[in-house]
Amino acid sequence: MIRAFLVLLCTMICVRPCASQFTFLPEGSHFAPLKANIQEARIGVFKFSEVGDMKVDIGNSIDLIGFRGGADARLGVTVGIDFMAYAFTTGAQGLRLQIDAIDGFFGGNMTASLGGDSDRVTARLRLLHHSAHLVDGHYSVAAGAWLDNRQPVAFTRDFGELVLAREGETGAMRVRYYAGTSYATLVRPSPIERFAYLAGVELSTPAIIGALWSRPVNLFTAYQLTLTGVERYAASHQVQAGAKFGDWTGKGPTIYVAYYTGRHMFAEYYNERISTVGVGFTVDFF
Repeated sequence: MIRAFLVLLCTMICVRPCASQFTFLPEGSHFAPLKANIQEARIGVFKFSEVGDMKVDIGNSIDLIGFRGGADARLGVTVGIDFMAYAFTTGAQGLRLQIDAIDGFFGGNMTASLGGDSDRVTARLRLLHHSAHLVDGHYSVAAGAWLDNRQPVAFTRDFGELVLAREGETGAMRVRYYAGTSYATLVRPSPIERFAYLAGVELSTPAIIGALWSRPVNLFTAYQLTLTGVERYAASHQVQAGAKFGDWTGKGPTIYVAYYTGRHMFAEYYNERISTVGVGFTVDFF
């Protein structure tokens, strides 16, 4: 997986080197976060249908170095960093959220693309460390014990993930479809399978609502299928529909409704399954 990506990268850099240009801290995001993928760097909240339960995301992915080359600068490569975490809140005491569990990620990414805005093929490689923890919202001070007799799990997953995507415009509709796989070089607990797989599609258009304060409003829908294994593989599904305020590939807030069913979103509950409908809010800082 990584070898194939490096071959693609070297080929792209070697083509028309005289036309190449390097940039420190390029603008925007070379690979926008996948809308229906729970393991993406973003800032926002997703409110479950269950009372008090929320997924709170804090993080970002930043491109540090950019390269453009080839005829009409249609070749692009960026290298960046990813730092993110999401927390499972199960209620509040006064103004204090009860944080039950946290998943944290850090690492880096390399993205290569060929084409322009109207038709582009993109490959993103991420190398990430993922760890998960139960925290004080899952602990009863009065009883001096963890809730539900569930002890913390020493969860770790160091993995590389390669996603291939194609995106373009069809009339007023923008489409991105993608597929990918990941492999963990280190994983615990041991029943968790090292390989995982994902595939999905995103559709968006600014033509239905038009503009708000001179900025476009993009209606969108997104779907992702994820296959992960705990002794055996099982599918997880997420469907979203909502509106992004501002350019689709630029900064701006998003509101959406979603349905999720499959393995629990939080790795401390890696051997459980959930189904929920909820509403979410995110902000893009591209």
